[in-house]
Amino acid sequence: MSVSALREKVRFISGGAECVAWHYPGTNQACVIMAAGGAVTKEPGTDPFARRFHEAGFSVLAFDYRHLGESGGHPRQVVPIGEQLDDWQAAIAHAATLPEVDPARLAIWGFSLSGGHVFPVAARNPRLAAAIAQTPLADGPAATRAAARHQKPLAALRMTGRALLDAVGQLIGLRPLLVPLAGEPGTVALLTTPDGIDGDRALNPDNAYPEWQQAVAARTALSLTFYRPGRHASRIACPLLVLVCDQDQSALPEPAAEAAGRAPHGELVRMPGGHYEPFLDGHERATAAELAFLHRHLPTDHAG
Repeated sequence: MSVSALREKVRFISGGAECVAWHYPGTNQACVIMAAGGAVTKEPGTDPFARRFHEAGFSVLAFDYRHLGESGGHPRQVVPIGEQLDDWQAAIAHAATLPEVDPARLAIWGFSLSGGHVFPVAARNPRLAAAIAQTPLADGPAATRAAARHQKPLAALRMTGRALLDAVGQLIGLRPLLVPLAGEPGTVALLTTPDGIDGDRALNPDNAYPEWQQAVAARTALSLTFYRPGRHASRIACPLLVLVCDQDQSALPEPAAEAAGRAPHGELVRMPGGHYEPFLDGHERATAAELAFLHRHLPTDHAG
């Protein structure tokens, strides 16, 4: 069956703008709400996992944040963390209204930056049934320091200058100054880590998603430098699965593993590979772990 036959496009409002999502109607009354990392849109960032969750009986709501993809909001290609957290709230509220979904059986899933968002979102929503953070950015300052070792000094200065210029431009209403999501060391890009450049191969094989704009406002680098979502882990009431890859040089495994340990009902899965390994050779292993977790905490024999 084609993907288009499995899902329908739906819309909900967040902050006065329209968010666009794919809704996969399921059969077991549970729903997994999904968002992709950074400036990755819903198709390259969620399709491989969303389809597997849906095949297992789960409804899925996979959405684009405001300013990205098919969702509204201007300017474009910006990643305001506060707004993205608000978009999660709107998505959770919308998922609870889906006709085949039991509002008591909602789970959230995110990877990379959205995986980091899972920590504060789960802490803020104690009625969630489960949460999955896949290769999450749990500690922005630590990831920034580690990433700096993989960049050349002159390129790092140019990136910082562009980020500051973009931030000033934001204050006076100028269009965002964009940089590539990833690039080789020595280039001006958001990520220049060895595994960061795997993003296109992992998420966009054979250019399957040509409409995905792999660029982001340079100011994003500044906000990520200070973002520490893993600190919310101790306040997460629901079961939390944190999946880390031991050679992840983009988001780092240890801050995420430590966050899992602080969560009252945290579970940790470790696997070899870099940041995007769950989309590459490790896809089956990651999917199996996440489905097993969902089946434990959102059992399909739920009554009523």
